[in-house]
Amino acid sequence: MTRLGLLDHVVIAGPDLEALIAWFAERTGVTAPRGGAHPTGTANALVALTRDGERGPHYIELIGPDPDRADPALPETFGIASLTEPAVVAYSVHPDDIVATVEHARSQGIDPGDVQPLSRRTPDGALLEWRLTRGQERRLELPFLIDWGATPQPGVGDLPTVELVDFVRTEVDPAPIAADLAAYGLGEGAAEVVAGARSGYRLTLRRADGQLIELT
Repeated sequence: MTRLGLLDHVVIAGPDLEALIAWFAERTGVTAPRGGAHPTGTANALVALTRDGERGPHYIELIGPDPDRADPALPETFGIASLTEPAVVAYSVHPDDIVATVEHARSQGIDPGDVQPLSRRTPDGALLEWRLTRGQERRLELPFLIDWGATPQPGVGDLPTVELVDFVRTEVDPAPIAADLAAYGLGEGAAEVVAGARSGYRLTLRRADGQLIELT
């Protein structure tokens, strides 16, 4: 079970953003509005998460190639260039002190990557700026860290919502990843690592009609 305390967002990626939005809407009944474009050649759409009727800053990011990108090649961000269909690929947490968390993880032998700035513009032209760890080689296995600074977290905005039931990391052998997660010293917000047939994520959502949907 995901402990929501420090969870920021869950990332679902696909090779075509509009197709990804339609895929998500077909399964959940929720159509994600476009969020904006990134300098990395990607663009996103967002849905806020609720838990037990309570809405927090947590959200789902649907991310794919920006239709208006200059480079026609598919972006490598979140492995998009290698995807043939939508997949739950990553998640982020927002620690109280992103720099201190990176330093602590490195002291335990895990390198989350350097803290770097990133930004995007909303459809109405507003600039959103944040910092995150972008350089880690294991960004699809372990959470990346994010700090929104003065920018409000997207999940608190005027977004449609879907209920989060569970979010876990599955591994044939959960012990190594669980130990690496412990090196972050996060306490809350990291996805629980459970035994499964393959390495990946399992996101369980509840539709408005009560039906449970599993996305992987």
